[in-house]
Amino acid sequence: MILVDWQIHDRIDRGYISVDPFDPNLIQPNSLDIRLGDHFVWYQEGDAIIDPFHKESVCINTEELKAESIVLPPGKFVLAETLEVIGLPDNIVASIEGKSSIARLGVELHQTGGWIDAGFCGSITLEMCNVNQRPVKMYAGMAIGQLVFYTTERAACPYNTKGDAKYMHQRQATLSRYYANKK
Repeated sequence: MILVDWQIHDRIDRGYISVDPFDPNLIQPNSLDIRLGDHFVWYQEGDAIIDPFHKESVCINTEELKAESIVLPPGKFVLAETLEVIGLPDNIVASIEGKSSIARLGVELHQTGGWIDAGFCGSITLEMCNVNQRPVKMYAGMAIGQLVFYTTERAACPYNTKGDAKYMHQRQATLSRYYANKK
């Protein structure tokens, strides 16, 4: 079941869902707006191959910026953080969706990483890309997406209890940690 506005507010008020910072004005009829943080990471142009099983190739040739705004050129891929840090219990999951107004500018919010497991806690890393033909300026603090919350049965092994929870408690735009998986 998708949580509606009063249920989202109730779950946050009672501490089942944590949102920090929390602005009740960001609650929509079926979602919670989330805002863009001020930390950005991207890969430099070049021919170096990224091998997901080798940390060095994942982490080199990147640039990082902490800024109040960023301009996304056409075709640019950038990792960004959400301003909000989210915490979910073992029976609520969330999906992240882009705001229509942002999508109409050509900015995609996530490529495939739009699922937040029960038990997750941290900021959310956004996988942003500009598919427009023109650059788009994005500002830290602007509403950029929305979280849709779903109630589920209690997970037997929520994200926060998994030994391989690679992104638990992340607080910045975080590069892939696929290299932590067994090959």
